Amino acid sequence: MPKVDDAYFAARRRQILDAAAACFAREGFHRTSMQDIVRESGISAGLIYRYFLGKDDMIAAIVTEWHERRTTMLGDADPAEGYLNVLRAVGDPAARPELQLAVQVWAETVRNPAIREASRANVDRPIEAVAPLLAGLTDDPTSLARVFIAIYQGLVLQTLWDDTVDHEAFIRAVATLLPAPANPRQGPDQ
Repeated sequence: MPKVDDAYFAARRRQILDAAAACFAREGFHRTSMQDIVRESGISAGLIYRYFLGKDDMIAAIVTEWHERRTTMLGDADPAEGYLNVLRAVGDPAARPELQLAVQVWAETVRNPAIREASRANVDRPIEAVAPLLAGLTDDPTSLARVFIAIYQGLVLQTLWDDTVDHEAFIRAVATLLPAPANPRQGPDQ
């Protein structure tokens, strides 16, 4: 039997996760069956189970990937501008299925401890990274970091509920809350 190289393994895993995410976004976790994922991916159930233990394992992998993408979007330079970039991504029409899935993941955290653990990492790690940067703005930088996470979560919900959300106006308003240099009201001379 020929050996499967890492690129092939990664491509198959990606194919399964993309199919699972599409099914979850369309039908929700509980209405999506493994057979739906098999059909969407074009991969046999037996092969899917070689990569993942089941739907919860797929959900945890999707949540972990989100954290990695958000971390990349935040970047290493200006944390405030990175945060605004994360908010800008919410307004991208192509992001809608991911936003739908995100809300379902948040709801699933109430029921499923493993998903809650993976999702908490998407809150706890950014808080740990950002709180020290906010220390000069408040006596409680951890709570302020949570406020900025809540702003993101609220924008996700509003984007899904209301097609009239003006994302650029929202981002400009949030920018006024951030320390310079992301604050557009403060020029280099101020």
